[in-house]
Amino acid sequence: MNRRTTTVAHVGNIAIGGNNPIRIQSMATTDTNDTEACVAQAKRIIDAGGELVRFTTQGKREAENMKNISARLKADGYTQPLVADVHFRSDVADVAARYCEKVRINPGNYVDPGRTFKHLEYTDEEYAKELKKIEEKLVPFINICKEHHTAVRIGVNHGSLSDRIMSRYGDTPEGIVESCMEFLRIFRREGFDDVVISIKASNPIVMVQSVRLLVKAMDAEDMHYPLHLGVTEAGEGEDGRIKSALGIGTLLTEGIGDTIRVSLTEEPEAEIPVARKLVELIPECTRLRQEAEASIKDDTITLTVDAPDYETLQLKAAMAVGALLIDRKATKLTIEVRGEGCGVRDYPQDIPLTSHPSLLTTLSDSILQAARIKFTKTEYISCPGCGRTLYNLQDTIQRIKAATGHLVGLKIAIMGCIVNGPGEMADADYGYVGAARGKVSLYRKKECVEKNIPEEQAVERLLQLIENDK
Repeated sequence: MNRRTTTVAHVGNIAIGGNNPIRIQSMATTDTNDTEACVAQAKRIIDAGGELVRFTTQGKREAENMKNISARLKADGYTQPLVADVHFRSDVADVAARYCEKVRINPGNYVDPGRTFKHLEYTDEEYAKELKKIEEKLVPFINICKEHHTAVRIGVNHGSLSDRIMSRYGDTPEGIVESCMEFLRIFRREGFDDVVISIKASNPIVMVQSVRLLVKAMDAEDMHYPLHLGVTEAGEGEDGRIKSALGIGTLLTEGIGDTIRVSLTEEPEAEIPVARKLVELIPECTRLRQEAEASIKDDTITLTVDAPDYETLQLKAAMAVGALLIDRKATKLTIEVRGEGCGVRDYPQDIPLTSHPSLLTTLSDSILQAARIKFTKTEYISCPGCGRTLYNLQDTIQRIKAATGHLVGLKIAIMGCIVNGPGEMADADYGYVGAARGKVSLYRKKECVEKNIPEEQAVERLLQLIENDK
């Protein structure tokens, strides 16, 4: 399969891109200073099939401890590459590059300050000086990576684009892509090719459109670097799986993607089998996509599909029709199952899915909502958590869902920390964001309206805010 990448990135003992397999990865949710917890969780991720494990390194202390985590894992026979995730601190990236097989840097905050949604005016000369600042910080980092044979992920997040990029390009796929290309041009100029690119968004449509545009932009400049795919803050349960399958799966069926992560608000090892299934479904869903397109009549896709279980049905259906809905080739969806269909979660396995046609309607509606076509339930944008998370994310999302699940069409963002919070919440009506340990700030769209609420009061205060705005 041609995945449009002829440049191969070497990350520790694995290669990404070219004709190599699509790699599966996840991210730890443990405190990176807690060596025992990090090692234990990394083992669970790897034992589930994860080929890379990422850890947040928000400071030099965390970056330094990656040396201990790596040594412990290798001593126990776990040689999979470890990735440091860096935001806001280019000096931390310099440290992490000495101890990890790969370092992820975010162009939105590597040199530019954190996003504040301010409009900035630049002359062309002033803008060029800003790019020079990036180069001055990036070249020493590249030299450290060369010395230590460390790969780099240039990881752009829609939620953390800089004010500089937003002011010049707007909140557009073009701005997202240019944020990446500014960095990528420097890497190429410095002759450094162990680079993986990611462009992520919580909105699958933005993610797909931006990655497609990035491929064209790289082709235009004769760049062919491997691509990491993911829908960030996808959520949990059915919604998280469908959003991920819609975004990641659409690109995989177009031959795009060299490594993937399914970002679920669940234990990180739970992400691995879902990601693996998406990779396994590529040939079948590529064929189903063609059949589904041929079925379109009266603005309706009729997808006929079978699956051994309900989760596979969710993934297969979303993956097969994702591109057709994103590109608005149709805006309605009917799902039919072949024969007896599949066993359904929460129902005895001997009861065929055809006995519960309402579930197929619900599945169709969920896919249409993920494609931003038809809203039939509350929309939740929730991050998977990491070592930066400042409260119990999984418990909190369940409490918020239980209290707000009846608010059809409302978008609520539930974010563990501030890294992508305000940016991803630009697409949400309300936001619940970790502000400090045990403290939460509430947002109305991009505006912070209540700061540093004690965690035990925060859900009720969110509900009060929503009620008062009615």
